[in-house]
Amino acid sequence: MDALAERILDTALDRAQVVGWHDLRLREVAGELGLPLTEVLARFRDQDALADAHFRRLLAAMVAPPADPAAFAILAPRERAEAVMLRWFEAAAVRRAVTLAMIREKAWPFHPHHWVPMVFNLSRLIHWVREAAQLDRSGPLRAIEEIGLTDAFLVTLATFAVDRSGDLAATRRTLASALRLVPLG
Repeated sequence: MDALAERILDTALDRAQVVGWHDLRLREVAGELGLPLTEVLARFRDQDALADAHFRRLLAAMVAPPADPAAFAILAPRERAEAVMLRWFEAAAVRRAVTLAMIREKAWPFHPHHWVPMVFNLSRLIHWVREAAQLDRSGPLRAIEEIGLTDAFLVTLATFAVDRSGDLAATRRTLASALRLVPLG
């Protein structure tokens, strides 16, 4: 994204934290930035594209290099997967309500055009979890691993939605517990 797209996204996210994602108006975002609406349109086709950009940021936070790559590399596979997935939840926690509202909007029963892309985006997210966590299984074991990681992510997302602890304690517990059921190697 260019610098203006970043500013538009940040402004939209900040505004959505105040008015709610459903009540966000792109014309108001443009007005707050002193831009014509065409500048917003040139960078984001609609509000859903803003949500997609936000989720790309969360993905980037998740795959960012660990603070100590050598220490990370010697962790057990489950610990690496947990650390990687936690980075997504920690980044999302900064704008939890908006992030969850985006997901609800995409999952809305009357928005079936969002359902298939959501499935593919979840699949991509799990593939990136495997890459960032340095999981290298192939064949049927990889498929089992992917299914388990997907389940662990979704179960943890449900907890994240109601976790009101300041340090994501319930989210962390759920993720650790869910990953214990996944045969990682």
